[in-house]
Amino acid sequence: MSRKVIIDCDPGIDDAVALAFALNDPRLDVVAVTATAGTVSSEQAVRNIQALIERLDPPRHPRIGAAVFPESAFATDTRQLHGDDGLGNAGYAVSRLQHLLSADKLMCDEVRAAPEQVTIICLGPLTNLARALKRDPQMAGLIGRVIIVGGSVHSGGNATAAAEYHMFWDPDAARDVFRSSATKTLIPLDVTRHLTLTLASLHELPPDDTRMGAVLRKLLGYYFRAHHQLLGRESIQMHDVAGILAALQPELFHMTDLAGDVETRGELTLGATVFDRRQAPASRPNMEVALEIEAAAAVDCLLRGLQPIDRHA
Repeated sequence: MSRKVIIDCDPGIDDAVALAFALNDPRLDVVAVTATAGTVSSEQAVRNIQALIERLDPPRHPRIGAAVFPESAFATDTRQLHGDDGLGNAGYAVSRLQHLLSADKLMCDEVRAAPEQVTIICLGPLTNLARALKRDPQMAGLIGRVIIVGGSVHSGGNATAAAEYHMFWDPDAARDVFRSSATKTLIPLDVTRHLTLTLASLHELPPDDTRMGAVLRKLLGYYFRAHHQLLGRESIQMHDVAGILAALQPELFHMTDLAGDVETRGELTLGATVFDRRQAPASRPNMEVALEIEAAAAVDCLLRGLQPIDRHA
């Protein structure tokens, strides 16, 4: 039986790969994809999700939820890595969708329709989920599990020296989610940094004459070039793919239960995730946190999972 999931994302090339991976796996029933601002604007996030779903054409098209811009955000410019449109300047055209539900409303509706059966996989800032939890105070107890890609335990940050990008972008929302009673799994930067693709991985992607291959080769070609030109790297990190892997194959991760929170006021530490790792913690653990990943097996799982299932362009 497939597992019902909502994917909340801000695509972003690594989000796009994660979405393709999830839509292609029969073990997941992607009931909705909700857009959040982050790597791209709220409006661009919706367009990117729509463009990816149309081009990948999965057997069942998920519902799309419109992003709501947060009350306060501390955005950083990611256009050099992801392109002006977030998808490597692919220039995908989409029709304008009418009467989209807001992401938080769609989350509430899908969770209410299948209590304790829906996993919400957050691949961007936590704005939408925080809004949903405020909209429906009972929702935290009705979600099967929340999987969050973001934060860090030992690795510092990538948006600032202290903060990981998703947490830094909307730290107030992140704190609300961390402090909620929902069952949570966190996949931090310490782990996602090890989930990398090399240039050799391009040879293992589906061919151009498949829908999957046509999309992935275009996006990842841009991403490899951008990493080489801007960062001097010959490999790319697939941070957000880790969230899909955690839903599909949690045995690839080494987890521990921790008490975590998010800094919302620090001048130098805004958005930093803080974990009480003392021998006698003052707080009870509120989430499971991945500390290690079996990286080679995870990459192999991803590349196999991207192979199309007899769906040619």
